[in-house]
Amino acid sequence: MDIGEYMALCLGHPEYGYYMTRDPFGAGGDFTTAPEISQLFGEMIGVWAADMWIKMGSPPSFVLLECGPGRGTLMADILRATGHVPGFHEAAEICLLEMSPTLRNAQVRQLGRYAVTHIDDISQVKAGVPVILVANEFLDALPIRQIEHKNGKWWERKIGLSDTGGLEVGISDAENLILETVPAAILREKNDGIFETSPYLNQFLKFVDNLLIKQSGAALFADYGHVRSAMGETLQAVRAHKFESVFENPGENDVTAHVDFENIARIAKGDGVVCHGPVTQRSFLRELGIEVRAERLLRDAEMSQSDSIRIGLERLIDTKHMGSLFKVICLCSDPQLTPEGFNESL
Repeated sequence: MDIGEYMALCLGHPEYGYYMTRDPFGAGGDFTTAPEISQLFGEMIGVWAADMWIKMGSPPSFVLLECGPGRGTLMADILRATGHVPGFHEAAEICLLEMSPTLRNAQVRQLGRYAVTHIDDISQVKAGVPVILVANEFLDALPIRQIEHKNGKWWERKIGLSDTGGLEVGISDAENLILETVPAAILREKNDGIFETSPYLNQFLKFVDNLLIKQSGAALFADYGHVRSAMGETLQAVRAHKFESVFENPGENDVTAHVDFENIARIAKGDGVVCHGPVTQRSFLRELGIEVRAERLLRDAEMSQSDSIRIGLERLIDTKHMGSLFKVICLCSDPQLTPEGFNESL
């Protein structure tokens, strides 16, 4: 099978898939995302969403959509941060794109005071109203495929069984359909090595672009990845906060790949959607005032809370932590809209 099919089964198999069977977040799980590190992250996303809603003309009804909402922590922080914005909560219809029954239950518990709609596919988003979409560490979990150039030819890497019954990687001829998803410059240069592409991610982005064009709105994606399309393998697996082999314990570890932000911008341009960024997470959060917010929290914090606030801020914006590796990008249907946080495009 191709690597994308393998990745999809590892993460989403209805009985054995990683996300279908557990809550993977936090110190007791396998990894920790920005919303779980500090409330500051979600509050800044809330500031961004409220500002975008106002700039859209404060529509009386809109869909506030989060893709891959984890435990519901990010949405809870967004809603707390926007509670003082007149009309925002009354207008917002909260929608969560989530495939995991376990995580859906966690989201309901976290957001119990709010009316929430769960959907299985982005095509189920309510029609006829604007959309503000947020997604943190969602795109990295969409399945990728890998092609490899060697001996003057493009091949696709696939997974099969070895003679001993284990998993191993082999190659087969790369089909034209997969080569068509690869940037022309990459194909033209023909450098030996591996290139990762994701028809799944591309299809999702095109649906988002069409949704924004049809219903108006904006989409904000924060994830780890690279600014330019380039050769290189980034497929990885994490378990208990440590890297593991992608081919060991399928369904028991988180399998992801770095996001190609140039590809997001390229698809948006082709679809007629305006793209802002990418910018580093550090730049984005600082422009939105995360340091000012942290100082305010510190003024009111007890001694035992101060270290946690400072450590959380550092992890979010320091270049040695998430500040540089993580990028943020925004897609808008209206070329006249100027989203906050994007004054330092890479």
